[in-house]
Amino acid sequence: MRLLLLADEEERALWDYFQPSRLEGIDLILSCGDLDADYLSFLVTYSHVPLVYVPGNHDTGYDKKPPEGCINADGRLVTCQGVRIVGLGGCMRYNGGAQQYTDQAMTLRALGLLPQIWRAGGFDILLTHAPARGCGDGTDPAHVGFSVFRRLMERYSPALMAHGHLHQCYDPHFQRERQFASTRVVNACGRVIVEI
Repeated sequence: MRLLLLADEEERALWDYFQPSRLEGIDLILSCGDLDADYLSFLVTYSHVPLVYVPGNHDTGYDKKPPEGCINADGRLVTCQGVRIVGLGGCMRYNGGAQQYTDQAMTLRALGLLPQIWRAGGFDILLTHAPARGCGDGTDPAHVGFSVFRRLMERYSPALMAHGHLHQCYDPHFQRERQFASTRVVNACGRVIVEI
């Protein structure tokens, strides 16, 4: 399965200078947050494939104007194209804004998903905005990752964790991909195509 992962920055090649050929062969689009709702609506309309998203810490308008035609996975397990996706949007609490959580609050959100995960027999993709703690996260309060994401990967061994939140320009040694146990971890900042 070929996935288009998106996060944090609207790609001009996929919006302003859109060409249908750029989405050929894509089976599923996953948005890791901090993207304009109209951008996601545009992509789901012209790609003709499902788009599953979680909100980022800057997606405060999604409650009033969500991305049309897209599937909100935040705080849920959704199955799309036969793939089980657990979604947990938002980032570490750093200024009291919307879509920000303490490590304990995110742990409680994840615990609330355990019955859904159990009924589904596990999950294939962990879709988040923030990274896992110690696995591609930052050191400043806004960009520290969540511990519970590590525990979810250790316990359920999803094939993929896709996240955003840390932009390429934040670190001259930006690393797009990592491995955590048996899970491939991908920072989707901008856009990236992966196969699972």
